[in-house]
Amino acid sequence: MHAWRVMMMMPRSKKQRQLFYLVPYGAWLLLFVIVPLCLLVVQSLMTQNGHFTLNNYAIYFSSGTYLRMTFNSVWFAFLITIITLIISYPTAYFLNQLKQKQFWLLLIILPTWINLLLKTYAFIGLLSKTGSVNTFLNLWGIAPKQLLFSDWSFLLVAAYIEIPFMILPIFNSLAEINPRLEQASRDLGANKWQTLRYVTVPLSMTGVKAGIQAVFIPSLSLFMITRLIGGNRVITLGTAIEEHFLVTQNWHLGSTIGVILIIAMVITMSITRDRVRKHSRKRG
Repeated sequence: MHAWRVMMMMPRSKKQRQLFYLVPYGAWLLLFVIVPLCLLVVQSLMTQNGHFTLNNYAIYFSSGTYLRMTFNSVWFAFLITIITLIISYPTAYFLNQLKQKQFWLLLIILPTWINLLLKTYAFIGLLSKTGSVNTFLNLWGIAPKQLLFSDWSFLLVAAYIEIPFMILPIFNSLAEINPRLEQASRDLGANKWQTLRYVTVPLSMTGVKAGIQAVFIPSLSLFMITRLIGGNRVITLGTAIEEHFLVTQNWHLGSTIGVILIIAMVITMSITRDRVRKHSRKRG
């Protein structure tokens, strides 16, 4: 009876149904995206006494420390993206050739269901001086080494965590390619590598761009992995935001850095957006 009443209350026309579903989505977007962004911008433009100021931005752009953190954030995000792309594209291409490709893709996605903190601590157990890696090396007479708190260990863990988010969009874009196009390329005399270079890769660039967005943007603001794996050697803007909000309690400067990160993310999305699809829609 209750279900019947709910069905009777549902709007019947198409516009009413669209409005019915748009209201909760719009409310969620307003409360958890637009309002927090506005608060962040307002905080960045205020002093501790609540007066308007641009001094927070002046401090940021005049500080060599913050500019160095910005460079580190972009550089590490770039390296993580390149590493994941180099690993993910061949993996996604190989998975698409398998008969049970959905099953193997599921195995790759499964680690994303595990909490990020748990995966990070698992790597601490592997890379610590008393961890599994040093225990194995000790069997060969190699003295234990400190494998944590270095740039390469941070890149290793971050790349491992981000790889599924790069593989999935590339896999989907490769799966959407019409096999007849590759067959036609070979019929015209192209070998396997020429087909891959001139047909497969260009047609899968949509997935590559989506993967770059999914990896580069979150990598800009990493802070937990930098703390636990990189230690004090890897300092990024995400770490600075954590410090200002939780340690120094300077929320205004922390908000300023947050706004800078959001601008960097918007620039990244505008650079990697799918222009080809946009132009094709205009022509259609």
